[in-house]
Amino acid sequence: MPIVHLHLTDAWSASQARGLSDAVHDALVDAFKIPEHDYIHRVHRCGKDELVLAPSKSDKFVVVEMTVFLGRSPEAKAKLYKGINDRFAAFGIGSNEILVALHELPLENWGLRGMRGDQVELGFQTKV
Repeated sequence: MPIVHLHLTDAWSASQARGLSDAVHDALVDAFKIPEHDYIHRVHRCGKDELVLAPSKSDKFVVVEMTVFLGRSPEAKAKLYKGINDRFAAFGIGSNEILVALHELPLENWGLRGMRGDQVELGFQTKV
């Protein structure tokens, strides 16, 4: 159940932003083996005064922040990063225009169904 935030410039249309969100979700399903229906994303399309980028970055620059359950292997994370990179290439985004940051929280730091996350049957593995 990753919580995903995409930060991008308003040079991207709403439909393109949704496509980027879908691309991140597809990469998560592939790399982290989350269920297809597990989708919590927020897209932040920002003006130049709201997403301040170094002069070397273009309007195509995208920051992907994800809060995820602790437990994914370095290999699964590498697969996620590559999957996002490969899927974003279809939008004309180069590797140097993508930043992915993972925030990992132990299951007991998630409140799910009125309980601690470590007390809930998730229906999928976090040890991938």
